[in-house]
This record gives sequence, C-alpha cells and structure tokens, in this order.
Amino acid sequence: MAQTSLDVVAMITGLGGGLALFIYGMRKMTEALKTVAGAGLKDILATLTTNRFTGALSGALITAVIQSSSVTTVMVVGFVSAGLMTFTQSVGVILGANMGTTITAQIIAFQVAKYSLIMIALGFLVELLARSQRVRHYGIALMGLGLLFFGMELMSNASAPLRSYAPFIEAMQDLRNPAMGVLAGFLFTAVVQSSSATTGVVIVLGAQGFIPLEAGIALILGANIGTCVTAILSALGRPREAVKAAAVHVVFNLAGVLLWIWFIPYFADLVRAVSPAAVHLAGAERLAADVPRQIANAHTIFNLANLILFIGFAGAFANLVERIVPRTRRLPAGEGQPVHLDDLYLDQPALALDHAKLELARLAGLANRMVSGAFPASISGGDRELNALRESDDDVDSLHGAILMYLGQLSLRDLVEPQPHRIQEYIGVANSLENVGDVVESGFVPLGYRRLELGVQYGEDTRDLLRQLFEKASGEFDRSIRSFIEEDLEAADAVVRSKESFNNLADKARIQISLALSRGSEKGLDEYRLAIEHVENLKRIHGLARQISRVSLVAYVQGSEDSENLATD
Repeated sequence: MAQTSLDVVAMITGLGGGLALFIYGMRKMTEALKTVAGAGLKDILATLTTNRFTGALSGALITAVIQSSSVTTVMVVGFVSAGLMTFTQSVGVILGANMGTTITAQIIAFQVAKYSLIMIALGFLVELLARSQRVRHYGIALMGLGLLFFGMELMSNASAPLRSYAPFIEAMQDLRNPAMGVLAGFLFTAVVQSSSATTGVVIVLGAQGFIPLEAGIALILGANIGTCVTAILSALGRPREAVKAAAVHVVFNLAGVLLWIWFIPYFADLVRAVSPAAVHLAGAERLAADVPRQIANAHTIFNLANLILFIGFAGAFANLVERIVPRTRRLPAGEGQPVHLDDLYLDQPALALDHAKLELARLAGLANRMVSGAFPASISGGDRELNALRESDDDVDSLHGAILMYLGQLSLRDLVEPQPHRIQEYIGVANSLENVGDVVESGFVPLGYRRLELGVQYGEDTRDLLRQLFEKASGEFDRSIRSFIEEDLEAADAVVRSKESFNNLADKARIQISLALSRGSEKGLDEYRLAIEHVENLKRIHGLARQISRVSLVAYVQGSEDSENLATD
C-alpha cells in the first residue's frame, strides 16, 4: 500500500548530503589523478594524435584515467593554441573523451558501497602517512572514490521510503516519456555541473526499482546534453580555440541524442540482451538488480556507437565549428604582453608549464634582439637606435612580470616532482633574461649617449676587438637560449665551459684597448674608458648566458655530481 506522507527533512538531508559527498568525492578523485598522471597523459596526448582514430583512443584513455572529459578538453585546447595539434586532430580526441567518461558509470554499477568506509579510511591513512607526494595523491584518489560510493549509499537509503510514496511513483511514470526523461536529465546535469553525478543518481533510482531501463536511458541522454552547459560556461571569455572545443562537444552530443532518442525502446532491448540478468528474481527486486548494470552498459554502448558513427566525420565537425564560431578581431598583442599565458591551464600544471616555456621563448627573443642591437647602437648608432633599445627594455620588463605572476599562481596548485623545480628553473631563466635587458638598457645605451656627447670615434683596432668580443658573448647567449628551449644539455654544458675562452679574449681586448692611452689626448682617454665599459658589459652578458645554461643543467641533470658543481661554478 502506498504511503501518503514522508519525513521530508530526513529525505532531503540524506539526498542532499549524499549528492554533495558524491560530487565532492568525484572532484577529489579527479584532481588527485590529474595531478599525479597529468604530465604522462600529456605526453600520450602529444604522441597519439597523428590521426583522428589514435586521437580518439588517446582521448578515451586519458579521460578513463582522470575521470574528467573537461580536463582532457583543456589539454586539447592547450595543444591547439600552442600549435602542437591541428583543430581537426583535436576533434577526434574530444570524441574519444566522451567514451572515457563511461568508465565512471561502470565503476558505480558494481555497487560496492559496503566498502566505501574502508576506502575512505585507507585513503586517509595513505595521505597522512605517505612521505611521497605522489603516493599521498593516490591516497586522496582512493578516499575520493570511497566518498563517491558512500554518497551513493546515503542517497539510496534516503530515497528508500519513496518506493511506497504515491506522488513520487506517479512522477517516475512520467519519465517513461522520452522527452520528459531527456529534459529531466538535462536540467539536473545543468544544475549540478556533472554528468557523472546524474549517472550516479540514475543508477540509484534504478537500484531502488523506481525507473525502468527506458527511463534511465532517456535521463542519460539528457545528461549528455546537460554536460554541454558545463563546456559552454568553461569556454566563456576564453580564446577561440577553447570556444571551438566546447562547440565540438556540444554539436557531437546534440547529434548523438537526436539520433538515438527515437529508438530508445529498441536500444533498451539491445542493452537487455547484452547485459547479465537476475532471472531468479521478479518484479521490483529484479529491476533493482538488473537496471543499474543495464544503465551503465547503455551509457557505454551509446557513447561507443556515437564514436564509431561520427569519427569518420571529424573533418566535417571541424569545418562546421569553424563556421559557427565567429572569428573575433583582436588587436595584435604588444610585444610586452603575454600570448600563451591563460588561467585555463593553471589547474593542469604540466600544460601550464609548457605554455610558460613558450612565453619564456618570446621573452628570450626580445632579450636576444636587444643584445643584437646593443653593439652597433652603442658603437656607431644615433639617438633613434638608442631610444629604440631603451623602449625595448620596457617590453622585456612587462613580459617578465607577467611570466613571474603566472608562475607564482601555478606554484599554489597541487604539484608533483619535478614541477616545483621546473617552476624555479623558469623563474631563474626569466630573471636572467630580464637582467640581460637591464644590461643593455643601463649599460650599452648610456655608453652610446656618452659617445655622442663626447664625440668619440673608436679606432679600427678597438672596434674590431670589441666586435669579436661581442660576437662571442652574443653567440653564447643565443646558444644558451636554444639549449634551454630545446633541452640540449650538450649545448648548455658548452656555454657553461666557455668561461675561460671568453675571459682570455676579454683580457686580450683590455690590453689592446689600453693602447688608446698612448695617444696622450683627452679623446684617447675617453675612448679607453668607454671601450673598457663595453668589455665589462659584454662580460655581464656572457655571465648571464652561462647562468641560464647552469639553471638548465641543474634542472635536467638532477642529483648528479656535475650538476652540483655547475650550480656553484
């Protein structure tokens, strides 16, 4: 007999608290797995995107590991914006990511809630006692999984009285209508911002015998549309690449739902045929035993079928999205403004570090250009050339500040080795590059103005010696930059070990320059003073080049005796 009243407070508390624990557990598990596996998964993504099929495989694999299609999508956006992947290649990855999310439903359907408290306890002990940061994150992931299952158990217990509550039973009957089921799944997912949470709730409803498989499928279809809201919200205000990735997600999910909503009864029959059945049970008990696994299988089959059907149209998806996403007219960023730094990547440290390195390459380009212009401007240039150098330092200072702010924000995220060391390496390189700009701005530029003021014209011998020294210093600086960007340890080591040869050349230059004093004139004395300052500034440039290379060697040869020696050389 159906009951007519409920303990509403107890039910809302149980359902709300259970859902909160479910979502919180899912997030903690995702964040932990993302932290420990992010760098390796990024490498997989970079390797397995040669075509749409391997791209789909990598997308499914990565999402299955970290249990978040949004994280995979952010990786894709980062690769596209960095020019490491074409947008067409990214479509395959995004399609595969939807397949990877089905693992969550399969895990939930095992109904191992009785082990949830053990998972929470073990996860907590691992996080508390483990010395390794990586192991601690594995403990957090296990604790998150336990909280997920415990939340489901709370929702299941809280909803049990609804089995005999007539108004609820009647409302569940409405979900047999595909349109109502899809709408309900869409609205719930849009509110909680998690399709996995919707899947968990649907499985709970199925386990209680509230809904048949057809209603569960409709709710899942709605969840696939509702998760598009999350993608759209995450893309707002982001670069066009992020908007296009979100658009692919939306178009793909909408197309899949519109295709399958007309065939839900036939789809349900297929799922029942391939799913295990509790033939020894009957009625609501059999529904409770069969439907959770069937819902999980339906979720998997739906996404797998869509992937197979649509993977051949990845190019068409890309072309459609290119047309529907408007091209925004942006003024070209000033040279002192960051191009690759976006808060979107901060929650994925491995990807954020890649983009910080791209920005460092831009900073290195600005500093290298200043160094290249320093000698001709200071030796023979006029006001125009000297003013241009001074203005260039403003760009170097601005970009240097932006990089440091970004790395500072990144340092507050959950990091695993060697990410903290890599941040310190990038800060060290950025500071050295900014110091190079300062040497040019406060060293070479004033020398040029003093030369103009004093009317000094360098002798041919002095000019040639300074040119040789400049070419040596600027060459080593250029090599230090390339060794950092390309992670060329041999080149970095060569720069570090160039100290003796450079000092010998500098000493030779000093001796030759002193001959200017033999003229016994004021002009000869002025020439000597200016030339000697040129030598000192070039030594500073060379020293900063060696410093950049030492930082790179220490970062990439960690723990070796050589790296320790280089760090103090």
